[in-house]
Amino acid sequence: MSAARERWRAKYGPWAVVTGASDGIGREMAHCLGRAGLNVMLVARRRALLDEIAARIAGDDGVETRVVAADLSRAHEVARIVATATELDVGLLAACAGFGTSGPLIDAPLEPELEMIDVNCRAVLALAHAFGRRFAAQGRGGLVLMSSLVAFQGVPHAANYAATKAYVQTLAEALRLELAPRGVDVVASAPGPIDSGFAARADMQMGMAQKPDAVAQATLDALGRKTTVRPGWLAKFLEGSLAPLPRGARVRMMGTVMKGMTKHQHGAAEA
Repeated sequence: MSAARERWRAKYGPWAVVTGASDGIGREMAHCLGRAGLNVMLVARRRALLDEIAARIAGDDGVETRVVAADLSRAHEVARIVATATELDVGLLAACAGFGTSGPLIDAPLEPELEMIDVNCRAVLALAHAFGRRFAAQGRGGLVLMSSLVAFQGVPHAANYAATKAYVQTLAEALRLELAPRGVDVVASAPGPIDSGFAARADMQMGMAQKPDAVAQATLDALGRKTTVRPGWLAKFLEGSLAPLPRGARVRMMGTVMKGMTKHQHGAAEA
């Protein structure tokens, strides 16, 4: 085993837990951790797909894998993830599961919006609380929490999704300072648009998006070094464009961007 892999296993291994591991950033994160020499517990709803990904990681990287099919909108299934992980020597949590919606909030049904809060906020808090306690007790470990470019201002036409990511961002910022003296690293990853299954579920059309591999490794490289990482050139470009503006102007600009991503919805409604 290389020296780099040994360092990762000593600090964040030998097991990592990755939620949202069936697609997008979560799937790529699981592959990156496997390449780093960590065994990986993959969590998502689709068991058959998780089995395929787990087999590929085990075969490519010579690590162990475990699969847990769970719906993070259900509190008892989040508790089951934590309970299953007690059997493993876990040193890293990558909380990548999440989803979004789009369009005017009051035109949307309420239940999916509440479910989004359960997945994007409640489950992240429950997992960060459980694994943060565990890592602090053992004096080592890491938490990777997925923020977003939209976390830093309100976003019309994605109001609730942006609010959930603002929660994750502020949670990560505080936990980094709380847990650092106890040997636990925390990073918030705030990417821009990513080419994954997210856009289809959120009913957005993204004309410009980066691949998940632009996010995963850069996020892991920032763990223990930064509070927030904006992985990929697109996230850095968009953040640089928005940063000089007053918050109200950022809200209006992001609303214009989101309106463009959801203009097909207006066309459908008019038809």
